[in-house]
Amino acid sequence: MYPILKKNLLLVLSGAWLAAASCTTSPQTAPEASSADDVYKNLPFEMAAIERPVFPDYQVSICDFGAQNGGKSLCTEAINEAIRSVHERGGGTVVIPAGLWLTGPIVLQSNVNLHTEKNALVIFSSDYNLYPIIESSFEGRSEKRCQSPISALNAENIAITGEGVFDGSGDKWRPVKKMKMTERQWKDLLKSGGKVDAAGKIWYPDAGALKASELMAQKGATQSSISDAQWEEMRVWLRPVLVSIRKSKKVLLEGVTFKNSPAWCIHPLSCESLIVNDVKVFNPWYSQNGDALDVESCKNVLVSNCLFDAGDDAICLKSGRDEEGRLRGEPCENVVVRDNVVLHGHGGFVIGSEMSGGVKNVSVSGCSFVGTDTGLRFKSARGRGGVVENIHISDINMINISGDALTFDLYYMGSDANQQIPPVDEGTPLFKDIFISDVYCRGAGRAAGFNGLPELPVRNIQVENMVVTDARTGVVISRVDGVKMSGLDVEADGPAVQIENASDVTINGKHYDEVGAKETLAL
Repeated sequence: MYPILKKNLLLVLSGAWLAAASCTTSPQTAPEASSADDVYKNLPFEMAAIERPVFPDYQVSICDFGAQNGGKSLCTEAINEAIRSVHERGGGTVVIPAGLWLTGPIVLQSNVNLHTEKNALVIFSSDYNLYPIIESSFEGRSEKRCQSPISALNAENIAITGEGVFDGSGDKWRPVKKMKMTERQWKDLLKSGGKVDAAGKIWYPDAGALKASELMAQKGATQSSISDAQWEEMRVWLRPVLVSIRKSKKVLLEGVTFKNSPAWCIHPLSCESLIVNDVKVFNPWYSQNGDALDVESCKNVLVSNCLFDAGDDAICLKSGRDEEGRLRGEPCENVVVRDNVVLHGHGGFVIGSEMSGGVKNVSVSGCSFVGTDTGLRFKSARGRGGVVENIHISDINMINISGDALTFDLYYMGSDANQQIPPVDEGTPLFKDIFISDVYCRGAGRAAGFNGLPELPVRNIQVENMVVTDARTGVVISRVDGVKMSGLDVEADGPAVQIENASDVTINGKHYDEVGAKETLAL
């Protein structure tokens, strides 16, 4: 019987291979995020229901529009024509079958689900000329950028789903700092081409990127001070985020993997009803601005069951930068972050530093951070303005955190050395009413750091049941007004708690009305 079984098995495998190698498609149903009742159960704030996109029962394959498998022929026109066709028909699903697909920028349109089958690998071309320079936004400001590999603007009812992988070819766009690489990696990078700055410390993909860096470093330089013709020659400097979704409603990212982004990976801006579920992001740890997910000025958001390995912050909430962000006046609000894992990143969960429009009504729970630089990170600076409030965080587990397990830093990228204390104005940021419980960390540079502004301290921060073991430094509290930590257990090389220039601080039941000079506390 063995020869017969072997023959039948070969026939079955051959049939399966032929089906995989062809452009046939088989519709699949992506696993849904947590049920509505589960998401909204016991939320400490009122929140409108997040609307999940729904699509007509109609689908096409990109092969129907001329896409060719193999990674040799550009499929840009075929993919975008398939999306336009389904959009104009009233909606449905565009399927990217298993295979290797080379493409330029993809533009999502309303009522279209871009669905990737298992073993579908979409790689974006590194030909910079395929990505026109457009007016966009980056790091909280309106800026020229190259068009993103995946984008949507003013769309509604859109999705990217399935089990496929999108590779942004980011290594062809990003500058790289020598200090972030091994000696061998650096030598290999130099052999690949590109240009290195005069100090020999930063590699750039081409001479245009190096020139742009030098021009932008000049005092008073802005993007508008450089001509459009110059930018055309230096376009690689305007590296895009991989997924840019702006001013859109009912947005779903589910099941797919995004990797190797030119800058930030996923950037929803001014969106409403956003679900990011079961998504994976992988960026090299040395990737400049290699954030995984930056949710900016969005309302009604769910981020769940995701795996992030980032070169910068992993899960980050933002709302614009400085005066432009305040004038936009769109807070990031009603956000649920649950059951996610971060393997690397500058911060596991982060708010700021561009939070000038405010951040409010946020629930974070059930997340694990494995080897991030910082665990829970709140950051801002003078000039930002904005209020971060009503933030609820619970059930966070961390190991091998090189910096702070928990940090509030209002001197992000700055210092208070030799500075006069300015008056409170619209540019003064405020963090208040933040509630954190059940945080466990093994291995940290510092258990926690609170560094508020003397003119406007961090206010009303409550931490319950925080256990940090194997820390080099304990909890350091400065410039706060109203911090209560109960159930605090810290094992550190030095003092468990240090307090200075603070008021209304309670540590495990011991209250301090006012603390000027540094005081230490053993737990």
